[in-house]
Amino acid sequence: MTFSWTPHRFSGGALALDVANSVVLRADPERRIDRFADPAVMDAFPAGANRHGGERDVFGALEPVSAHARTGLIDLREAIDRHFRAEILESGTPTLLADLLDAISASIRLSGMRPQALDTATARSALMLVARPEPERLKICPNCQWLFLDRSRNRSRAWCDMAVCGNRAKASRHYHRNREEPRL
Repeated sequence: MTFSWTPHRFSGGALALDVANSVVLRADPERRIDRFADPAVMDAFPAGANRHGGERDVFGALEPVSAHARTGLIDLREAIDRHFRAEILESGTPTLLADLLDAISASIRLSGMRPQALDTATARSALMLVARPEPERLKICPNCQWLFLDRSRNRSRAWCDMAVCGNRAKASRHYHRNREEPRL
């Protein structure tokens, strides 16, 4: 099956979150899909982020990560997910923050500080998230469990992407409501 980086896959609102969301169904070991397991898909990510990402104006035209830094990007991705997911669930610890900062510094060292490299830009994006003034804007989608920034004025965004997860949730509610109520 051919995979492409569509706009929905960049609904996190920050490059670091979009990279963390490259693991689909993270909590389900049997159905979990790591999009970065295929080096060609990982190499195509920057082009998708350049077209659809929320921070494309911040980092400029992103470039693929170098072959020797791929493992560092995966380590950074996992540290981003662990730290921010724990913060949202209010179970964060200083150790998780330290692990994230270690992964950020290791990633920057490995990349040779190429500013447009995916790993460097992801590290910078993660640092910007750590320093964000409104941590309550970081949320977990109740449908797909992806991380996203709620940039709505009243902080009421519920899903990572209304067109995908929002519609699925509404369709599911409608289906269950109609199954329980017999039609006359």
